[in-house]
Amino acid sequence: MKKWTAFVLALLLVLFAAVGCQNGGQKPTDSSKPEESKSVQTDPSVETTPPEPEKEPVELVVFAAASMTETLTELANQYMSENKNVTIVMTFDSSGTLKKQIEEGAICDIFLSAAQKQMDALDSAAPAEKNPDGLDFVLQGTRFDILENKVALAVPEGNPKEVKSYDDLKEKLLTGDILLCMGNADVPVGQYTSKILKYFELEEDALARDGKITYASNVKEVTSQVKEGAVDCGIIYQTDAKSAELTVVDTATAEMCGQVIYPVAVMKESTKPEEAGAFLEFLKSDAADAVFEAVGFTPVG
Repeated sequence: MKKWTAFVLALLLVLFAAVGCQNGGQKPTDSSKPEESKSVQTDPSVETTPPEPEKEPVELVVFAAASMTETLTELANQYMSENKNVTIVMTFDSSGTLKKQIEEGAICDIFLSAAQKQMDALDSAAPAEKNPDGLDFVLQGTRFDILENKVALAVPEGNPKEVKSYDDLKEKLLTGDILLCMGNADVPVGQYTSKILKYFELEEDALARDGKITYASNVKEVTSQVKEGAVDCGIIYQTDAKSAELTVVDTATAEMCGQVIYPVAVMKESTKPEEAGAFLEFLKSDAADAVFEAVGFTPVG
């Protein structure tokens, strides 16, 4: 009996060993192991477009009339956001001051004037009477009229002296009841104002001597004096009045001072005429027109 039991136990051990050897030859399956990635063959007949090379950085220097400060700053920022390689550096001042700086050799790629007079004085294509010094700073073929503005009679908040119109301005200047602020003679808005005073047969020099007129170096300074209530009224552009939230009581007609047209051009000495021209094309776009019109400019052409 003992021999039979030993035989059975021995047989069972042999069977278990055989089964163990069979399982030991197989690797366990790891269900968590990710499948090996399959290689993807590309079609050699399909061409891939190489990335465009980065554009060289460009800096454009723009001289513009002070009345363009808000709108041109907005548009330049928009243009730079769409053209990452372009940096636009802007200088705003009276057109007369900017014209003089260009004459004296200041670096400038684009000039945007608030009047034809200053641009004509730099343009060799202008008649001799408008460019008596024969200056040649405008790159021919790039000049065009971009905007029209209006010359506005603006008053401080509440209009303390109750100035109602240009006709009313004449009466109150003659009686000495008000103080008017206007631009200097070399500033376009001052030149337009002088024409308005002549239209109403008012002697500007006499009024200035009598302390009825005070002057400012550019349209922004006139606007500030009106805004602060330092004067009873001021003659500025309607765009500046709108930006400063001033009340406009009247606007001048073309008969009174002519049309207020802003010309723009690339300067002959610019080393980036193509890039400057591209920016000017942007200023003609519908998107730019919408910005100009929002503050009271009228796009030309």
